[in-house]
Amino acid sequence: MGAEQVAERFTQLYGTEPEGVWAAPGRVNLIGEHTDYNDGFVMPFALPHQALAAVSRRTDGVLRLHSADIGGGTDGVTELRLDTLAPRSDDNWTAYPAGVVWALREAGLEITGADVHLSSTVPTGAGLSSSAALEVVIALALDDLYGPGLPRRQLARLCQRAENVYVGAPTGIMDQTASACCAQGHALFLDTRDLSQRQIPFDLAAEGLRLLVVDTQVKHAHSGGEYGKRRAGCERGAALLGVGALRDVPYADLDAALARLGDEEEVVRLVRHVVSENDRVERVVSLLRSGDTRAIGPVLTEGHASLRDDFRVSCPELDLVVDTALTAGALGARMTGGGFGGSAIVLTEAADVDAVTKATEKAFTASGLTPPRVFEALPSPGAHRLT
Repeated sequence: MGAEQVAERFTQLYGTEPEGVWAAPGRVNLIGEHTDYNDGFVMPFALPHQALAAVSRRTDGVLRLHSADIGGGTDGVTELRLDTLAPRSDDNWTAYPAGVVWALREAGLEITGADVHLSSTVPTGAGLSSSAALEVVIALALDDLYGPGLPRRQLARLCQRAENVYVGAPTGIMDQTASACCAQGHALFLDTRDLSQRQIPFDLAAEGLRLLVVDTQVKHAHSGGEYGKRRAGCERGAALLGVGALRDVPYADLDAALARLGDEEEVVRLVRHVVSENDRVERVVSLLRSGDTRAIGPVLTEGHASLRDDFRVSCPELDLVVDTALTAGALGARMTGGGFGGSAIVLTEAADVDAVTKATEKAFTASGLTPPRVFEALPSPGAHRLT
């Protein structure tokens, strides 16, 4: 659904034209998983899949929300009062946009109400940041309509606060920053401690390469206990090592740091993944900047092994994608996103796309699984106003 259709549906719902239509993309993470809440390095890029929001201001303290993808309420419209918004007060999809409104108001933005119609093509539960796209598109629209024009990195922080505090999901800052700040044709090298950014050119087609996203269609929930346990384990590791965050453990000192943790087996695994994953991000950046793009393939695969064996957030379906793709000739593959389902990425020669895709589909069928959804990942623009 494009901007014109979203605006038309808004008018049908609310009886007036919207003041504008905004877009925010989902993202895929090239490398750097579970490092963002450890003050580490990540390297996402935006996808062409995006959340669209048609929005108008109100003056009566009412927030009305409608999604083309989810029903509920009269004509699917949910009505909330701004003065009643509070963390965990909305136990459904509306918590994400409502949480952003709450966070913006907490930050001093004088929002007096809004009518919102949303439509998204970002697959939910696929590890492609559908929730962050929803948050960022709301934040950008309301900041345009009500605000002084906050820096994108500040909008991302407020969206993260909405997800952490209002929704109750202990996610890091990567997803929201990627949706807000990515640039077309580039991957975003992001330092999640200070939010400094570098746009790294990432034009695979010019080199005869492709990056595939393989959505296993196995769903996950970030607010579940397993995600929180790993974050808590990372924080325990940092405390035992006497550092502010695992980002502060140099890769060259990893073996010595692990030895200091003694028999804390689980913490050892978590620390090993985070510290080595930060090193992998820096290696990928160096390879891309030197033009040796094919050489990032083994680094991606190494990252998957770490996520599978040390961080233990993979699943049989994700492992099946990676193993099958590599056997079919892919240059590298790994799970992407929080884990426990979702998607994997596969780096392959353009000439091998069909072979890798067919092999993966055949492997899923042979295992009695629903065939995965496979599409090419194209580095796309970050959030922006459409009309």
